[in-house]
Amino acid sequence: MSSLQSNASATPLKNSAAPTFAAVGSPYFGILLACMAVIVILSNIGASKGVQFGPIITDGGFFLFPFAYILGDVISEIYGFKVNRKAILTTFALSIFASLCYWVIIVLPGFTDDFGMAKQQALQDALGPVPQIVLASLLAFLAGQTVNSLIMVRLKARHGERKLWVRLMGSSGAGEFLDTLIFCAVAAPVIGIVGFGMFANYVVVGFLYKVGVQYALIPVTSVAIGWFKRNEPSYKA
Repeated sequence: MSSLQSNASATPLKNSAAPTFAAVGSPYFGILLACMAVIVILSNIGASKGVQFGPIITDGGFFLFPFAYILGDVISEIYGFKVNRKAILTTFALSIFASLCYWVIIVLPGFTDDFGMAKQQALQDALGPVPQIVLASLLAFLAGQTVNSLIMVRLKARHGERKLWVRLMGSSGAGEFLDTLIFCAVAAPVIGIVGFGMFANYVVVGFLYKVGVQYALIPVTSVAIGWFKRNEPSYKA
């Protein structure tokens, strides 16, 4: 009887093992982090422009931003929540630095001829709203990506290496909804979106588009995650 109890206690439950994550010592994490930072910074610039396709209202960063979440999914799945949190904070430190650089560029004295004045006005119009966009993006991405990463990691703890598509779909929906709602609430005035109808359009279209892109690219994201799992030296599934 005692030997049976000993053997039973020595046999781990199928899902009791801690989920596998890689260390950040290889070059791959740095590449993912750099791509995320560039995408978010470019999205912040693009978001200062309101865009309209018939009745659909969005902003100029709409085609880029979903890829930041896809990269967040990859980082969470391969490296875990703590590493993804560092990636989020690093990305936004760089976004704030970029915003400060835009401010310096705007306030530097320029040429006073007609061409120089026109360029100065164009810079102010294009880059002037970016600090508020960065604030909106900071609050939204911080909240949305944190929820996104937590869901990814907790579902991985439950399922192990199985059901990656469940993690990608569940985390994307929750994270993108929170992100879109916060971002639109803060950024709408500086973009020029006024009135409840335009705001609701902006939120709903933004959410459906972002989630739609991420869901459509789940097969590609799954292949990319599989590649990193096979090639990341410290990932041992």
